[in-house]
Amino acid sequence: MTDSPLWKVGRMVAAVVAVVAAIMWLVALVPNLNPFTTETKDRTGPAMLQSVRDLSQYHAAEGDFQVIVDLEHDVAWVPDVIAGNRTLFVAQGSVSAYIDLGTLSEKALTVDDEKKTVSVLLPDPKLAKPNIDQEHTYLYSQERGVFDRVKSLFETTDQREFYVLAEKRIGDAAKEAGLTARAERNTRQMLSGMFTALGYKTEFASPPPRD
Repeated sequence: MTDSPLWKVGRMVAAVVAVVAAIMWLVALVPNLNPFTTETKDRTGPAMLQSVRDLSQYHAAEGDFQVIVDLEHDVAWVPDVIAGNRTLFVAQGSVSAYIDLGTLSEKALTVDDEKKTVSVLLPDPKLAKPNIDQEHTYLYSQERGVFDRVKSLFETTDQREFYVLAEKRIGDAAKEAGLTARAERNTRQMLSGMFTALGYKTEFASPPPRD
């Protein structure tokens, strides 16, 4: 009895599947045989120096912070299963407090050689911009509706919104952490030690009252 065309096609498909399975089995045993291995090539050019500036800021205190950004986008009158998304974004960063010694004028330093004293009028301490730690900042989870899932197949996820919000939250936390007061205290200790080594006693003048 001759085989029908359907049986011939079935045997050919079975043979192809068997060959593919055998090749995959061999590749699993010997990874070097895999012709589809991924190769990463770094073609990034060297960094180019764009500017150089002298720094006169004394960073006297620093705080480490972590924030979990919980951001949800809803579509009015549409269930979350269909459209909308909720994202949990974990961000870690640091904020330093500094005093800009470059703003010190001649009147800010008064030296009395007879009494061996130095009077210093320090500028107000400031907070630097939050520095996000890229290595420990990541997208933790994201729940999306059907429409948003399909949309993500054709668009690259933009995480700038999460970084901006994380920076703001960390900056707000730094303002409440007392970093500026610590920076001023540490700066006074640093200057006192420096002038003491030169044989002078350091006195810190109070700034004039503001109107």
